[in-house]
Amino acid sequence: MKRLLPLLILLALFVVRQAPAAAPANGEYVLLVGGPSLMMWEKYKLQPHDHWWANFIRAARIRTEQIRATSPDAKITWLVYRPGYKDRAAQEKMDLFGFIDSVREKFNLKLVYFDKGNEVINYLNNGQPRDSVKLVDFEYFGHSNAKCFMFDYSSNIESACKSWLHEDELRQISGRDFARSAFAKSWGCHTGESMSKKFYAATGVPMWGVIGKTQYMMDELPVIVGQNSKWVSR
Repeated sequence: MKRLLPLLILLALFVVRQAPAAAPANGEYVLLVGGPSLMMWEKYKLQPHDHWWANFIRAARIRTEQIRATSPDAKITWLVYRPGYKDRAAQEKMDLFGFIDSVREKFNLKLVYFDKGNEVINYLNNGQPRDSVKLVDFEYFGHSNAKCFMFDYSSNIESACKSWLHEDELRQISGRDFARSAFAKSWGCHTGESMSKKFYAATGVPMWGVIGKTQYMMDELPVIVGQNSKWVSR
């Protein structure tokens, strides 16, 4: 038992470090949600992406439930990539925006649609009076590579994107936007390989990201996949 204690302590510290600290009452949680791919591009692949349109919406909803459970009055904002769900709605022949809006109503969150990465930066800088309403939590759900959040991956162009937030654009985000104890995490693939470092350099906030890939689940937050994949904070 004595030999197990150091290992258990290290494991506990690892879990704590990945969890956000208690947020100030006037802080804002921002969940950034990218769009799904289209089957017109993905159906011929050996491992097609986004069989379900709500991969990222569902994960953001699960995270929102967690936040509400610990901070019932927290200011929660969803930034959702509009064109991706408009295009996928045509494929699904369903009103996907109605489903997304039902989540807004259930959890009393602020829902903001965007088309381009600079709109995300503008919201982080100016969406609230940042002198008084700091960002206490910033999380991304969507496709990504080592250097980029890819909001419309395999939607407009097969295996590529036309709407993104690149790591070199992160310097446009003001460090004053964030609370000192702010928590940041990307639930997409590969962010921990480069983009996390650039986020920290730009904002002073460490961002958890994965070296390797993540997989989106139905009833839990995304998990890492691959023998050598791991979470890192840069």
